[in-house]
Amino acid sequence: MSSAPPPNENPSGSEKKPEQSAPSSSSNPQDSSAMDTTPDLQPEETWDDIPEDILALSSDDIVTRTRLIDNDLKVLRSETQRLQHQQSEMKEKIRENGEKIKQNKVLPYLVANVVEILNVDPEGEEDGASQDVDSMRKGKCAVVKTSTRQTVFLPMIGLVPPEKLTPGDLVGVNKDSYLILDTLPAEFDSRVKAMEVDERPTETYTDIGGLEKQIEELVEAIVLPMEQADKFKTLGIKPPKGCLMYGPPGTGKTLLARACAASTNACYLKLAGPSLVQMFIGDGAKLVRDAFALAKEKAPAIIFIDELDAIGTKRFDSDKSGDREVQRTMLELLNQLDGFGSDERIKVIAATNRIDILDPALLRSGRLDRKIEFPLPNETARARILQIHSRKMTCSPDVNYEELARSTDEFNGAQLKAVCVEAGMIALREGATKLSHEHFLSGIAEVQSKKKNNLMYFA
Repeated sequence: MSSAPPPNENPSGSEKKPEQSAPSSSSNPQDSSAMDTTPDLQPEETWDDIPEDILALSSDDIVTRTRLIDNDLKVLRSETQRLQHQQSEMKEKIRENGEKIKQNKVLPYLVANVVEILNVDPEGEEDGASQDVDSMRKGKCAVVKTSTRQTVFLPMIGLVPPEKLTPGDLVGVNKDSYLILDTLPAEFDSRVKAMEVDERPTETYTDIGGLEKQIEELVEAIVLPMEQADKFKTLGIKPPKGCLMYGPPGTGKTLLARACAASTNACYLKLAGPSLVQMFIGDGAKLVRDAFALAKEKAPAIIFIDELDAIGTKRFDSDKSGDREVQRTMLELLNQLDGFGSDERIKVIAATNRIDILDPALLRSGRLDRKIEFPLPNETARARILQIHSRKMTCSPDVNYEELARSTDEFNGAQLKAVCVEAGMIALREGATKLSHEHFLSGIAEVQSKKKNNLMYFA
């Protein structure tokens, strides 16, 4: 009896097992929650997932079918390898073609003009090996004229899309294949490019005295349509296309045009009327055409034509070819001002001393709409002009500009500036450190002695 195990050993052992398994059971929820973050594994296939037609096959049929599937896999692998090899060959061809394109695009190009863009439809289908490849090509073709005077038809245009080409464009072509490689900037006459004002003038409206009304009219006609075009659209009015400044010499016409150029950010072209008169027939008209084309490309732009009477005189019957050439130049100017190709972003400012000899077609509304007269300055304007030209001089306080203005009757702005310069030269000759009132009086007498009797060169 003493060797029998105690009756409470197994219960104690059985009680210890749940205690040992309790921690493991308590850790199971943590393990399960940790497993939720991992992707679910695909369940293993069971006999129920196998199709019935496969289950109905015999062992030999299954072996045969397995061999067929293995053969299909081998075919697919070989096809994949073939496609990969073909892809690598295509990449190599693309790389080689890219290098060839780079070599062909190496300068220098042959300059050519696009004559025409053609839409070529493919001809009827042909059987046999003699089929023309060019005739079956769809798309657009081009006709170009090179600088070597060769006219070439291009079945394939080249590297430039046909939509970006228009007749008359300047392009660069390959010197051997004549394929268009790049578009070039528009070609303008070098004389027209020289007319563009690169450096802005330093004059401002405050440097002009006695022309407040003229400044206001010029700003309304030229500057406001460029800077505040919405106001004109709101009112439903069309701004003037240009203005004509006329008056005696030395009254500030060119000075006001320079101040207008300095106050705007528009492209500014300065044309002189005599420079538009050329020896060869059609050369002057080409200059006018190129000037407006350059202004249209760089719009908004202002074209200032000084000494308009050189080309804008009234038309008359003449047997001389030079007179007819001047008239042709004026007709081209009329066409550019109010033709089919006119642009509202281009404003024209013209200046002349002889408005009486200008052609009426230039003066009508729709071309040079606003006429601004520049008369000789009055007494108040003369005093203001003298103050402007002498503001940087060292003058004594006894200088009376009102009295000087009364002494300079019928002086224009240029002569008043000459008075200030002569007064400074007289003071320099005397060794004075300041300009006195007597120096200005001596300057007036000096200019008065050289003044012409008649400066009214217009009716």
